[in-house]
Amino acid sequence: MNECLKMTNNYLDLAEEVLTLEAVQHCPDGSDTRALIHQWLNAIASDSPLCFENEIINADSLKSILKKHGLFVSKAQLKKELKSKQVFPPSSKPLFRFIDLFAGIGGFRQGLQNTGGVSVFSSEWDKGAQRTYLRNYGELPFGDITSFAGEHISNDALNAMIPDHDVLAAGFPCQPFSHAGVSARTSVGQEHGFKCKTQGTLFFDVMRIADVKRPKVLFLENVRNIERHDKGYTFSVIKESIEELGYDFKYQIINSSSVVPQRRVRCYMVCFRKDLKVDFQFPEFEGDPLPLKSILEDSVEDIFTISDKLWKGHINRTKRNVERGTGFTAYTADLDKPSKTIVARYGKDGKECLIPQDGKNPRMLTPRECARLQGFPESFVIPEARTPAYKQFGNSVAVPVINRIAEQIIKELI
Repeated sequence: MNECLKMTNNYLDLAEEVLTLEAVQHCPDGSDTRALIHQWLNAIASDSPLCFENEIINADSLKSILKKHGLFVSKAQLKKELKSKQVFPPSSKPLFRFIDLFAGIGGFRQGLQNTGGVSVFSSEWDKGAQRTYLRNYGELPFGDITSFAGEHISNDALNAMIPDHDVLAAGFPCQPFSHAGVSARTSVGQEHGFKCKTQGTLFFDVMRIADVKRPKVLFLENVRNIERHDKGYTFSVIKESIEELGYDFKYQIINSSSVVPQRRVRCYMVCFRKDLKVDFQFPEFEGDPLPLKSILEDSVEDIFTISDKLWKGHINRTKRNVERGTGFTAYTADLDKPSKTIVARYGKDGKECLIPQDGKNPRMLTPRECARLQGFPESFVIPEARTPAYKQFGNSVAVPVINRIAEQIIKELI
């Protein structure tokens, strides 16, 4: 086998090809078969539980399939091969296990791996984000989370498909929670507890996983406005739902500008299981705001300079909106201060952050500068196309914020 590896230098591709037929039979709806294959290979290498529902498929049977095709290698060799595909491999001696839900491009994963964690399951709906995740972490995330935690999935099936873990990490989408729907159920005497209040939202799927798997910690993130949405009703449902499952609920609104040069204000929730008796305290985020100029590239191509038409449109709309007292404004950024929040639509017109240029129209940030604004390392592999790159970084968490909170979590966890 070593000779074969030396000749092909393509062991993992060959292993994927051999395992595909088996994976097709067991892969959840909405996911690429490679996601399951990557899960299997990592499980064989680390003796982790496998992600599957049919008990016929197990580590020994997978090893037999590979051996039959002359592709079985030792665990040490498999780990080496898997590591070669990862820009950001986890620690060889991880301190804890986590799952990465609504994973995006791995902002949570960066922070949790930096503090000694290893991911045992990842899920992300967006295909472009999946590809970026694969290029950096060597594994394709599963797709639709409802294939694992939707109403049609039994508790036993969910428990079999998602590995045991210590930390559940999720920057879950905040779909509106219907106050009227709960009131209607009450009026006709129907149940309106945890399940009904969150029915039809992706938050419900997170809670299903937490209820069945019972991780030690839930580490969640959402927009600042979630605290105030629907006059606070949405947030109260989230808090009550988590507490009903037996977790303490702690949250904090954090501005990232002391650790990245961006005013990105988000709501972070850290919820330890009550039986662990942990009085979690968020770390302080103090210090002067970082200047935008600290992450700008020295030389930028002209393709990032906005057109005369777009710049004129920004100026005119800004003037009209200021006069009527509502709507967006688009000014050039103050390079000595943090940028405004970068959002998924940034690639459309760049209005959230326009960099002034001498003798030219202002320019947009480059994708690499957006990566820096979110605290991703320079070695992070970004999409070649600008539009998906802007979308992915605009949807991401700020990695240094995750780092700091994760460090505090691990102090209590280990």
